Amino acid sequence: MELAQAQQQPPIAKLIDLVDVIDIEASGFGRGSYPIEIGVCRNDGQCRCFLIKPMPDWTHWTEDAEQTHGISRQLLAEKGRPVADVTRELNDFLQGRTLYSDAWGQDQSWLMRLYDAADCWPSFKLETIRSLMTEQESSHYHASYQQAAAELNLKRHRASTDAKVIQRALAIVKSQAW
Repeated sequence: MELAQAQQQPPIAKLIDLVDVIDIEASGFGRGSYPIEIGVCRNDGQCRCFLIKPMPDWTHWTEDAEQTHGISRQLLAEKGRPVADVTRELNDFLQGRTLYSDAWGQDQSWLMRLYDAADCWPSFKLETIRSLMTEQESSHYHASYQQAAAELNLKRHRASTDAKVIQRALAIVKSQAW
């Protein structure tokens, strides 16, 4: 019976290509916070990561965020890209796609702050990964995320690595017969 069930379940490697995923790291939480890095992984395996140069009026900053992400204000000033460049590249790379986030409420806010600063609109949609899971699958997502992080063994807590983990975690959840 186990062999028959295993044959019916698509391998996780195939399921990883189900969705496009976005993850956004920010200057902190709450009012005034802004995106500092965006990572996206498309369903075809292509990934991109963008450090964002803060706008002059983006001043909110927490030391906790800096320690968690390993991204300093100095690094953003030196290596961050202008918001107009980031939004243009995101729009080109993601046009017409639906991207899924595991923190939709926060990511939507930060994404719109970025696009407002660039005075343009996203060419893609943002949705929550919860819309892809049943209630039972959703209850196993956290454990699947931990499993994915261990399997991928990515050392940096950065947006692109987080997007890969989210994509893999969703594949793990969807591959199980709950």
